[in-house]
Order: sequence, then C-alpha cells, then structure tokens
Amino acid sequence: MKTAVMVWGASSGAGKSLLATALCRWAARQGLDVAPFKAQNMSNNARVVPAPDGGVGEIGSAQYFQALAARVAPHVDMNPVLLKPERDTASQVVVQGRVARALSSQGWRERSAALAAAARESFARLGGRHGLVVIEGAGSPAEINLAPQDYVNLDTARWARERGACRALLVADIDRGGAFAHLHGTWALLPDDLRPLLAGFVLNKFRGDAALLAPGPQQLEALTGVPTLGVLPMRRDHGLPEEDGLIAAPAAAAAGGLRIAIVAGPHLSNLDEFQALQATAAVRWVRRADELDGADWVLLPGSKQVSGDLDWLRAQGLDRAIVRHAREGRPVLGICGGLQMLGQGLSDPDGVDGQAHGPRPGLGLLPLETRYAAPKRLHAGTMAFDAALAEVDGPWRALAGRHWPGYEIRCGRTAAVDGDAQPVLWASDDAGRHAPVGWCGGPRGNVLGLAAHGLFEDAGILQALLGRAARSLDDSLDGVAGLLEDALGAAALRRLCRA
Repeated sequence: MKTAVMVWGASSGAGKSLLATALCRWAARQGLDVAPFKAQNMSNNARVVPAPDGGVGEIGSAQYFQALAARVAPHVDMNPVLLKPERDTASQVVVQGRVARALSSQGWRERSAALAAAARESFARLGGRHGLVVIEGAGSPAEINLAPQDYVNLDTARWARERGACRALLVADIDRGGAFAHLHGTWALLPDDLRPLLAGFVLNKFRGDAALLAPGPQQLEALTGVPTLGVLPMRRDHGLPEEDGLIAAPAAAAAGGLRIAIVAGPHLSNLDEFQALQATAAVRWVRRADELDGADWVLLPGSKQVSGDLDWLRAQGLDRAIVRHAREGRPVLGICGGLQMLGQGLSDPDGVDGQAHGPRPGLGLLPLETRYAAPKRLHAGTMAFDAALAEVDGPWRALAGRHWPGYEIRCGRTAAVDGDAQPVLWASDDAGRHAPVGWCGGPRGNVLGLAAHGLFEDAGILQALLGRAARSLDDSLDGVAGLLEDALGAAALRRLCRA
C-alpha cells in the first residue's frame, strides 16, 4: 500500500459509505489498484465472500459493494469485524468472516483488543495486495469516551500512516442542520497526532443553491485550516443500497407497477437485496396488518432473530393477514428467515438464533420445520429453479428452469415434514452437489419459500417476474463516481489518491 484515503463522518448516517464507494469507483476508473476497508461494521446486511483460509466468510454489504466499485473481488479482509445486532443490548460478533461466540458474550471494552488485533492483521494483508486503500470509518472519530478502544477510526488511521501516505476526509450531513458545528467540533476533538491527516471537509445531502453556503466554508477554513473540498447534492435515486434502514422508495416506482408489501420486522436483515426490486415495482414496507390491504404480493424478508420477529408478527395481527392473503391464492414469498416463518414450526434449543426456545408454531403455510444449530451455513453459488414450477398457477411459474447467483447466510436447518414438500430450488457447490433451498406450496402454488438471498438482484429474474429490469449496478456505481468528481473536482481527487 502506497496511499490510504480515510473517510470519517461527523455522525452516523453522514454519508461515509456512499462517499467511500464513490471514491473506490472513481479510483478504479483512473486505473488505480484500489480496495476498500472497514475495520468494524455494525449491520445485519451481509454477503458471503472468500476468507483467508480458502473457505468463505461474511462481511458487511457496504464493503461488498465497495469492492465491486473498486473492480476487485470482495474478501473477508475488507471488513474483518462485523457486529450483527440480535437485540437492543446484544450483537453476534463475526471475526474475519466467522462467528466468534466467546467474543459475542463479552463486553465492548473487554473484547476490543482482540478485535483490533484481527482488524490490524486483515489490514496488513489487504495493504500488501493493493496500492490504494479507501478506508471507511464508523460513526464519528470524535467519540472521546471511546477513544482508547477506537481501532475503527483512530487506530486504523495510524496503521495506514505507518504504511504510506494517509489523507482523511470528514463528511457531514448538511440536511440535518448544524453541519458546520459538527465539522468544527469533530476536528477539535480529533487526537493531536491525527488532526494533520485531515485533507478536507465534504458537505453531503445538500438541497438548494450551494452559493448560499458562503461564507460558512471560508470561516470554517479560517478556524481549522482545513478546506471544504466539495458539496454533494441530495440524491435519493443513486441506485445503491443504504447502509442500514429501509430503502427509500424512488418516485418513479412508487407511481405505479406491481404492488409489493415487504414486512419490516424489528430484526430485519439483508434488506439491500431489494434495491433493484424497489426500482421496478411499487414497494412499501409494512408494520401493520391494514397496510397489507391492496398488496399484490407479500414478502417476508430475512431476520436476525426469527422467533422474535414471529412474535412481533402475531402481536401486530400480521400473521392472520398474511395467512389470509395466502389462502386467497395470492402470492407470498419468504426469504431465509421469512421462509422459516412460513413453515409449521421452529425450535432453537441452544439459542443460536438469538434466544433459546423449544418447538414453536410457524405460520403453517408450508409443510416445513426449522431447527437452529451451529455452525452457520455460508455459501455463495448458482441457484437453480426446478422446471416443475412451470406447472403452478401465478407469478412463480415464470421462474421455472431459471438459474441465478445467490448466497446463503443462516443457522436454520429447514426440512420437509414427512417428506410432503417438494423442493423447487437447488443450490450447487463446487463439487457438483445439489442441496434443496426452496419450496413451493399453497392452494395455487402461490406460497414460495427460499433459503437463499439475491433473487431480485438478477436482471433475468426481474425481467421474467416483472417484465422490466432496474438500472445496472455498474451504471449506479459510475453515477456516484461522476457525482463525486463533479463535486470535488478531478484535481482534488488525484491529490487525495497520489502516493
């Protein structure tokens, strides 16, 4: 590694992920050997990628997409620590792609040294393979109560400085208000040894005439010596998944098209896989039974704590509404945790899914049972729909015989009850073996459950189901790179990335 560009944020949600993604694609378009890095991410959006030992592991989806932006193969070293929230006060800890159960039970400060060591090891490997590393921080680098353990923002910057040139950007969300105070306060609270790394401020999510910002940037530079390098406009239609939170509905899709209700439980996971779907259909995220009224399809997405979300469904009356929708012959799709909810029952005797419990009833729409057990199944490969789907009535028949690249991240072992459910989706591995990962049922074959993610990210699948496809991921990545160059200028970006 000759150069690192560190992206810090004045707060969570300031735009670090989008800025780092845009930097990766801009650098790749200049022919630079670039790769992303984030020492620790907290998200239930994850992807399956190669690990250092030759197997596979999981990383946060943001770093997965940043790798695609950089035009390099995603790898576990790009996000060596991933925290996956299970409850308000507990997270599953994933270290270099694998669940670390012992660390998951420790307090944040107690486990930080071990996590920092793993992160530094991955950073050293990544830096040995690439000339430029774009580093995304987490939250804010000015959390002075956490500074002694902040290996994600502060120590990573020091590791980068030891290996070569390191320059940092600090981004603030100006749409929230108080952006100049956020930037100045963060600069003031940075450790003395890291403040000189700060090469510029970036104002993000601006709406209106940027000329009205004067003399704010000039006064901020007079106070700090740091220039404001650019102002990024508010852009909701950039086409990339959000780091966390529900995806905002694009205006064009919301105006018409198939009406799809996605049930947004409290432990929702892997929602990034619906980005393309939301660009091609009228998608709404629902939390109440009456919000299912008028929906053509109902989708149950992945969950980091399936039994907890099933309890929540029942408390909202959504369980009865979903069952009624299915028994009327209308389409229902469950993905991963959503599939498990559709079955007859689930059990988690060891608390692998977050909270130990004995057998509990599911929604009863598919003749399946799920039992949770370690280890977590991680797999990425080709998913193939059975030709028998052509015999069902409704939209799922369009999937018959289709292949698509998908991935599995789950602890649940799902199997047919008394062999009644016939698989309709198969996962292939490198050895040519095939495992069942999808089942179909309901009065008209209208209930489909898949253990694999990524269905709607395949352009052929979207075309078959909806008759249209979303803008390609590559076009979206090029778009944010162009947005960045327009805001900061090519000369400033070259200065940031030079050795």
